[in-house]
Amino acid sequence: MRGNSIDIAVLIPCHDEAATITKVVGDYRRLLPDARIYVFDNNSTDATASLAAEAGAVVIPEPRQGKGFVVRSMFRSVDADVYLMVDGDDTYEAEDIVSLAAPIMAGQADMVIGDRLSSTYFQENRRPLHGAGNRLVRWLINTLFRANVHDIMTGGRAFSRVFVQTYPVMSGGFEIETEMTLHALDRGFLMDEIPVRYRERSGGSVSKLRTIPDGIRVLGTVFELFKDFRPLLFFSIVAALLLAGGVTLFAAPLGEYLETGFVKKVPSLVVAAGLGMGSLLAISAGAIMDSLRKQSRMLYELELHRWAREYGRRLARGSE
Repeated sequence: MRGNSIDIAVLIPCHDEAATITKVVGDYRRLLPDARIYVFDNNSTDATASLAAEAGAVVIPEPRQGKGFVVRSMFRSVDADVYLMVDGDDTYEAEDIVSLAAPIMAGQADMVIGDRLSSTYFQENRRPLHGAGNRLVRWLINTLFRANVHDIMTGGRAFSRVFVQTYPVMSGGFEIETEMTLHALDRGFLMDEIPVRYRERSGGSVSKLRTIPDGIRVLGTVFELFKDFRPLLFFSIVAALLLAGGVTLFAAPLGEYLETGFVKKVPSLVVAAGLGMGSLLAISAGAIMDSLRKQSRMLYELELHRWAREYGRRLARGSE
């Protein structure tokens, strides 16, 4: 916070967005003249960096390829009261993204999602697999994590200082949006969603998203985070599947024994016993990991309290 004003930072991840970056930076300079605008250049091979600097943005290079690495660099490098993150491809209306800051400034949210899917996304998006992928990921997240989030993978978001400074970025690629959404859900952060208009890329701007490979990575991230965030349920499902397989295989040797007093299908019996043991091990692993997760959540809450006290002290010293 600078004086009595809210310090807003606009964070724009970019890779080869020379066709649109000048307009994007210009839009936010016009709407937020007092905000600091950062363009994080992720190994662009065109004039993205120079055009962004000419438009008035602070350009910071990030040599590790991948949006997750860019977000990590953003959150480590920039200190602000409110963070607006938007892609540099000019597919979002700047006015809509700026409106995401209001719930943060009012203390009503720690992360505000720019919801494309409830707005114009399915009309504007010309890549049907992207639409199907967004629907699939939304359904999985809401089903597995008992949530009601409308747009999981949007690139337009707003964050509070506490979210940014206590969020451990783990992903390296496009799955970062899924990860931060699940982090907010799991850690109990206040979330809000505001519909934002979406438009298809303009001529000369090319999507960097590889539909099939990146879609597989996102789905892998969903199931990995499901294991990490809800381990008891995850391993209970694994245990149930193993137990079902074991019981199915055990039925034949058991029937044979009851009929003849002998068991000839010994391999089936051995495999059935192995699956039963695997089921016990899976449920045990789930219980242990669930206990560890609860301990982790307690430590995270204590860290949030320490962060809040330290930030309060810094504000007090700054006002003296």
